[in-house]
Amino acid sequence: MESRTLLLLEFPKILEALAACCRSESGARSACLIAPSSSQEDVSRRQSRLRQALAWVDETRVDCPVFPDLSGVWTHVQSEIHAMPKGYPGEHQPLDPSSTDHPAPSSRMLPSRTLDLDALWAMGRFLGAAREIRSGLLTADAPRWPDLRLDAESLSWPERTAAALKRCVGDDGRLKDESSPELWSIRQEIRQIHQHCTRRVKDFVLDQGIGHYLQDDFMTISSDRYVLPLKSNFKGKVAGIIHDYSQTGETCYIEPMFLVEVNNKLQELKQDEREAENRILAQLTALVRQELNQLQPLFLWLTNMDLLLASVKLAQNLEARPVDVAEDGELDLKQARHPLLLLAGHTAKPLDLQLNGNQRILIISGGNAGGKTVALKTAGLLAVMAFSGLAVPVAEGGTLPLWRDIHVFMGDEQSLEGQLSTFSAQISHVAAVWDRIDTNSLVLLDEFGAGTDPSQGAALAQAVVDGLLDRGAWAAVATHFPSLKAYSLTREGVRSASVLFDPQTNKPLYTLAYDQVGASQAMEVAKEYGLPGSILAKAEQYLLLDGADTTLLIERLNALAVEREKELAELAELRADLRRRKAKLRAEFDRDKSALLLDIKKQSQNVLAKLREEKISRRQALRDLAETRKKLETDSRPCTPPGHPGTAWEDHHVGDRIYYPAWNKTGTIQEKDERRQALKVELGGVSLWLPHREVMPAAPQESPASSPAKTVARPDQSTPVSLRLDLRGKRADEALSELAVFLDRALLRGAEQVDIIHGRGTGALRREVHQFLKGHPVVTAFAVANEDQGGDGMTVASLH
Repeated sequence: MESRTLLLLEFPKILEALAACCRSESGARSACLIAPSSSQEDVSRRQSRLRQALAWVDETRVDCPVFPDLSGVWTHVQSEIHAMPKGYPGEHQPLDPSSTDHPAPSSRMLPSRTLDLDALWAMGRFLGAAREIRSGLLTADAPRWPDLRLDAESLSWPERTAAALKRCVGDDGRLKDESSPELWSIRQEIRQIHQHCTRRVKDFVLDQGIGHYLQDDFMTISSDRYVLPLKSNFKGKVAGIIHDYSQTGETCYIEPMFLVEVNNKLQELKQDEREAENRILAQLTALVRQELNQLQPLFLWLTNMDLLLASVKLAQNLEARPVDVAEDGELDLKQARHPLLLLAGHTAKPLDLQLNGNQRILIISGGNAGGKTVALKTAGLLAVMAFSGLAVPVAEGGTLPLWRDIHVFMGDEQSLEGQLSTFSAQISHVAAVWDRIDTNSLVLLDEFGAGTDPSQGAALAQAVVDGLLDRGAWAAVATHFPSLKAYSLTREGVRSASVLFDPQTNKPLYTLAYDQVGASQAMEVAKEYGLPGSILAKAEQYLLLDGADTTLLIERLNALAVEREKELAELAELRADLRRRKAKLRAEFDRDKSALLLDIKKQSQNVLAKLREEKISRRQALRDLAETRKKLETDSRPCTPPGHPGTAWEDHHVGDRIYYPAWNKTGTIQEKDERRQALKVELGGVSLWLPHREVMPAAPQESPASSPAKTVARPDQSTPVSLRLDLRGKRADEALSELAVFLDRALLRGAEQVDIIHGRGTGALRREVHQFLKGHPVVTAFAVANEDQGGDGMTVASLH
């Protein structure tokens, strides 16, 4: 992709923001080198890794530790490998001091051939950071980030270097005493000398009574030797060697004669310490060289992880997400926002960028400063970010085609040096890339052809769009040309859109309304920016004389579009709210259902346990189970639904139609009991007394017939089979035949309980039904219904 395209879309600014999210210099450098890919496989891999990283961070809150840059260390180590003679200190073959081929290394030569302590400390910090990130990937259960875990597993860990640096180099950047027995012994002697000198000086000051001559407490160090800080006036009071004066000249640093021998011993130990440290540095450097093939890939992996986690942090800052990219994908970016506006702290108005089916060209019209150019830049920049493996600020489910080239023609491209006007610069750039435009190209044209005669410029713009369609290319075009606006409404493969303005204030809304065109709003913009009214009035006169004023029509279309967009936004918000409420109610229902089933199971188990232990009779067990069922029915009766307040007692009259929510049925009031405030209601052939507060007036549109009984339907059948069978008025043989078919179908559909209405009458039909149920193989139990559900006029049978 051309660097000119990336500059015009301001992609380097995105990379700067990404680099600022990195925790290392190497990561920041890598961020600035990111470029969009033209490979479907590479883009998919980048987006997949980003999705996995987002899931990893969301679940573990991981962050990359800060680690130093080692680019100079690698250069130094690799150059030393080639420059070192064979058998340098620390390699497997020891250096022979007597050999004339290889000079014996002195302690003064070692520093030039070894990594210094700062470099080794940096190496240790890098390994610590790599260990933290690697262990985080390997120890966590990683079903959602398999590729990241696989990368960590494939790394070869430099065990010897990591262990040696951890043992030898402290967090303060100094070599630890335990780095070697020799260093431990030397530093122990140095500490003993310090303690000895401290005691000697303290005793000397007290014995000689010179405490008031000292500028500071007792002893200090100057020129790497222990000295006394005397006030310059009293330097003759102590016999010794003057090493230095303070900057003000008020303090004289004197080494007493009794410390000379001790300081000489200290200097010898300091020299031994440096030589021991140099030997340790040489050994550590040798380990680094031996495991260089493991250290360098590990550093590259950690840099990439830093960059990947920085991409996650940038996505969080932008509230962005990955999008699906496919060669045959559609342009569908909902709620797209320009990322640079978000990074600058501005409120970016989201807009939808959509081309459907065989549409390839989007032509945007409308007033100046309405957001046409921003829409074009947003489309191009989001595509470049997606192809670079970055998240983009759009709604969930966004898709993009894979554009291998993006060509941008935007802004004033005139060049005095190149003797190019605005128009000629546009034409020359289009001509330069025209042969490379194909089905995998996106072309962004911002007011193409505007720098010449309007009619000829419009004709050229329309011809360019025709050429793009013929090549199957994708394009987004911003224009003010009326002919191109009309073209966008009639040409197949082209979709029109307009930027909207507030009808009352004429302020831009920065929203796209599709399948319509917009007015250029030149007069309003000129007025907004302070052009004198006399000029505006004259311009309006010329416009009326020209006969081309369609402003009122376009303004009406704009107002209708604004109203439509508001309604769509309200509907979308309402739909989202309903989804949230539905999910909440579903969760509450499932929770209450689980608790209720658990309670029923517990009570039933208690009853059965008592029955097994013969603490209660079978009749009592059935009675207890019936009580449990009755309690369940009472608890599960819904309260009066919202919007249906309880009806007053006086409002109920015999013959009124009512609705009983507990059974989801409508019925008729037969009697009223003033004392109990209860109603005798007929529901589907069953009469029962109900508290008047548990019923409500039936909806006017309901038919007088009873509400349908509960049903269970197979997915492959359109006619449901009722869970309730009404046998009233039928002969015994006819009723039993229907009952047999009913039970078979109920069993096939998974029913566990059925209601059989046979009526009271003489009881003959009830006895026939019960006799039939006793011998039926699918019936586990049956009993007459509770009195409030029909009593002995209905039988409830349980199926297995």
